[in-house]
Amino acid sequence: MTAQEVRLCGLLLREHFGEVVEKVGTHLLRSGAQNLRTIIHETGLSVDLVKKSLMVLVQHGACLFSSGRKGPGSPTEYRSGCDRILRILRYPRYIYTAKTLYGDTGELVVEELLQRGHMTMSGTVKTVADRLTQNMEEGRSMDYSEVSSAFSKLVETHFLQRCPTLAGAGTADTSAIPPTPESFPDCYKVPHMTLVGRGKRQLTAEDGEDQRNAKRQKMDSEAHGDEGIYWQVNFERFHLHFRDQAIISAVANKLDQTSSEIVRTMLRMSEVTTSPAATCTKPLSANEIFRSLPASYNIPRPILDQYLTLLVDDPMEFVGKAGESGGGMYVVNLHRALANLARATLESVVQERFGSRSARIFRLLLRKRHLEQKQVEDFAMIPAKEAKDMLYTLLSQNLVQLQEIPKTPDYAPSRTFYLYTVNQLPTARMLLQNCYKTVANLIERRLFESKESKRLLEKSQRIEAILASLQASGAEPEQLTEVEEMITAPEKQQLDALKLHINKLDSAENQVDETIFLLESYVNSTATSTG
Repeated sequence: MTAQEVRLCGLLLREHFGEVVEKVGTHLLRSGAQNLRTIIHETGLSVDLVKKSLMVLVQHGACLFSSGRKGPGSPTEYRSGCDRILRILRYPRYIYTAKTLYGDTGELVVEELLQRGHMTMSGTVKTVADRLTQNMEEGRSMDYSEVSSAFSKLVETHFLQRCPTLAGAGTADTSAIPPTPESFPDCYKVPHMTLVGRGKRQLTAEDGEDQRNAKRQKMDSEAHGDEGIYWQVNFERFHLHFRDQAIISAVANKLDQTSSEIVRTMLRMSEVTTSPAATCTKPLSANEIFRSLPASYNIPRPILDQYLTLLVDDPMEFVGKAGESGGGMYVVNLHRALANLARATLESVVQERFGSRSARIFRLLLRKRHLEQKQVEDFAMIPAKEAKDMLYTLLSQNLVQLQEIPKTPDYAPSRTFYLYTVNQLPTARMLLQNCYKTVANLIERRLFESKESKRLLEKSQRIEAILASLQASGAEPEQLTEVEEMITAPEKQQLDALKLHINKLDSAENQVDETIFLLESYVNSTATSTG
């Protein structure tokens, strides 16, 4: 893990869990596995604060624990990893995907599980039903069975999974093993739950805190048949969905919408049969693809064959041919598609930073592998002086590498070939670190902007709360206008500018995260294919 990753993890922990958790989390990232006593001594925090921080990190899967390295009876050791903490950056995308696929109910189920780390099914269903009821018209409420149905669909499609049962600190470290269907047979088994009823509206302040506490204790004491079975979000399944969407979108941009629908059908058919680390999907016959195509597209069989041939012949090689039986056997080349998407991202970065001519040289080196400076000038059709400047600029930024091939052992410059080349994998890794740095800078800027206008934001929130309570109690329009005028025109203008600026920073974070996802997927795919 690099300094940029640790810095970004620290900012994400501070924003979501506070400065104390950030201090403990970043300490574990830098120091590796440590026992409680060592963490307390090196961070200088109290025992209570360190315990609570570790509890938060374990609850959210950002910290694992195991028996000490000295054997049975030695103190439990805690360790943290960047991968899980960096997923916090992608929370909005997970929630939006759940909303797109399963509506508001699916969105709130995933949101609750992300906010709490892990929950029981009954607890999640109750909380989500209450939240949905709160936003409904008076007299209407959300039935628990509807939320349970959405929860079950998310489990069936593997977007949610059971947390593995922990065997305790004194035994083997089971918490380090991610739950998969192979290692944990009940990973996607929904328990029989005896939860019947409808969501309840939140009690107002006048109803009394005692009444709320009594109801909460009563709810907690009720048994629903799923006690001890906790659920969490399956990030890997979301990542497979994002990867598939990126491939479909790339095919639509390169060819057309019909081609993308054919690839979408192929990916959907092989969702269950293809393992996450596979280089390509399982072979599908043209007949199977034809039968599985959506009826609304009305694609005749001869046209489908033409499209499949077009996809196979395309230089991007998203689709490959694996045989001739059943009208032809076809696969989606997942790793090759990721390599091509990463390559397009690198080319785009070079073009945006150094211009179209530098991008032409970069593309040329990617295609031809090794070229001398004179060959670069000739193939790219760029004047010698300009080509030389561009090559040296790309070389200084580590986007292009120089390889020396001597004719004689003495490495004399006059008897040495100097070849320019692009190593895609190291370049992608470097760009990935730049992306981590960019996101960290964006978060720091957003936090700074919010801190600078803290008084104004607090005032705005207070006025919004007053307005909401007045509207709920049926206040006169004059009263509402009077409260709204508590914010002056210059303050309102400043507030609008601040919100616009923060929205832009948020949007930029999400856009950079899309690039991070593509590059991470490419780097991981090369690691699995070479491993």
